Amino acid sequence: MSEIPTALPSLAEPAPPAPARPATGFAAGLGHARHVAASNPITGLAFAMFAAIVLAALLGPVITPYDPLASDTAAALQAPSRAHWFGTDQVGRDIFSRVLVATRLDFIIAVSSVALVFVLGGFAGICAGFYGGWTDRIVSRISDTIMAFPLFVLAMGIVAALGNTVTNIVLATAIVNFPLYQRIARAEANVRREAGFVQAARLTGNSEMRILLAQILPNIMPIMMVQMSLTMGYAILNAAGLSFIGLGVKPPTPEWGIMVAEGAGFIISGEWWIALFPGLALMLAVFCFNLLGDGLRDVIDPQRRT
Repeated sequence: MSEIPTALPSLAEPAPPAPARPATGFAAGLGHARHVAASNPITGLAFAMFAAIVLAALLGPVITPYDPLASDTAAALQAPSRAHWFGTDQVGRDIFSRVLVATRLDFIIAVSSVALVFVLGGFAGICAGFYGGWTDRIVSRISDTIMAFPLFVLAMGIVAALGNTVTNIVLATAIVNFPLYQRIARAEANVRREAGFVQAARLTGNSEMRILLAQILPNIMPIMMVQMSLTMGYAILNAAGLSFIGLGVKPPTPEWGIMVAEGAGFIISGEWWIALFPGLALMLAVFCFNLLGDGLRDVIDPQRRT
């Protein structure tokens, strides 16, 4: 008889490789943003323009070829050339350097005013829509009072009363936008306050404030982010408008509205470049923020992630 082998060869097949785990957290969000930008050329253009504005705001004072405040009367009113890409103004200052440096100031005004009105108007609207009652009545009457005035005239009055400083421009811009944020947040919170996930959070013992911040606020962020993007464009226009009429940033500080106002009187005599290039920068910034709203909605809204 043949001997029985003491050990049999293993018949088990090698285990298949483990499937790759899907990206989560920041990596997933970055990949989704890249997909949205690649699938929609307009959204990709908006994000590229926004990145250019941020870089100009951060690096503008460092990379300017000339001092934006230095005057040279011998080079006054020179047309665009290789030495001065955007030409020079009435006192010989390089317009390209001033436009580049002004990006930081206008961007800071836009971001600061939008952040302030989001905190004030957004939180007030969420509380009004979630709690209702006297909270809703008080917040709604404040919004009605603000909207009783023409918004730009109200901003003019606030800045004229408090002084034309950057802080007061930010405050005035936030106040005139308060009703818009309050009403959007109130409507969204009012719809969701009796939703199933809110009832489940109550049954698990969460406080009302915790539900407000952890359940209601994240669910209204997509529409609020779109509104914030649109309001940034309006904030830049509002700051430029106040500067144009003399109630904004004080000269000789580089600011797009001031530069347009200074160049307006020279258009009739043929020096068109003094007002054109600051106005073009202002137009492109507002155009960028308007386009950015749709892109942010696609990136942030969870229902659009596939």
